[in-house]
Amino acid sequence: MILILGVTASGKGRLAFDLAESMGAEIISIDSMKVYRRMNIGTGKPPEEARRRIKYHLIDIVEPSDPFSVGTFLDAALQAIEQIRSRNKPVVAVGGTALYIKALLYGLFEGPPSDEQIRTRLKAEAQAEGLDELHRRLKKIDPDAAGRIHPNDAKRIIRALEVHQITGRPISSLQQQWPEGRGRAAEVEDRASSIEHRVSSIENRASKHNWTIIGLQREKAEENKRINARARRMIDAGLVDEVRALLAEDRPLSKQARCAIGYAEIIEHLAGRMSLEEAVELIKKNTRRLAKGQRTWFKTFKNVNWLDINAEEPAEKILDRAKTLLKDAR
Repeated sequence: MILILGVTASGKGRLAFDLAESMGAEIISIDSMKVYRRMNIGTGKPPEEARRRIKYHLIDIVEPSDPFSVGTFLDAALQAIEQIRSRNKPVVAVGGTALYIKALLYGLFEGPPSDEQIRTRLKAEAQAEGLDELHRRLKKIDPDAAGRIHPNDAKRIIRALEVHQITGRPISSLQQQWPEGRGRAAEVEDRASSIEHRVSSIENRASKHNWTIIGLQREKAEENKRINARARRMIDAGLVDEVRALLAEDRPLSKQARCAIGYAEIIEHLAGRMSLEEAVELIKKNTRRLAKGQRTWFKTFKNVNWLDINAEEPAEKILDRAKTLLKDAR
């Protein structure tokens, strides 16, 4: 059970592929935007050639119009882990969405104990009135939670209503979690530091799986250089046309998809509110802010084996160092 983390554009995807291929492993993507179909360039999905050689999980699993939550991710990730292990293959998880990594390592916020009387009544109301009515009720008392929970997700709708009835407070205010998805980088930066003191209690919870965690880190100037170069490569690869095609689809993009860095800025450009060059510069700026938030989050994770990567270090050497680390960790 190997987990590779790092800020965006750190090279973690390449290491995950090389490591999985050398071990005969399968890869679980821990990325809130790679789950969306047809959002390929801006999310940095692995190329088709790589996906033919290695089996990837949690990529291209929902439509861009659908919401996607950390709870949905965790359910899918745990199922993927069981599938991989049933084939007696190693698991390599890789990503930079810190909230999803936290959920995978430590589990989700559980809230107050369940009240079977309240829960039974809510289930009966769902049967009698329909789940849509319960979702509308949730939207009135907790619009943040309602925006994250799919209208067909009976389990989480009922749980959110139950928590509100037990505590008198919205479940979203109790969860105190970093915003799901990549979201606006500025929001990530503003809230990342505010949650740091809360993580200590989470770190003391036992992990459900025995993960060996490898973190990749580079000098900040080098990371920024790689981020800027990747933004330009995305444009050259056709990001504008990809966003234009997504906007032309019958069903509108979900809130999460619209907020993804790279997509949000190009949407503004296509709406005539900024030039393409302004959009590119904003993508670079927001991605650098995202990386800053990721660094803050990753500092709160314990038991990470950090590899300091040099600017010109070849992928083969990084792979060798990771293998040595894994051997020493046994």
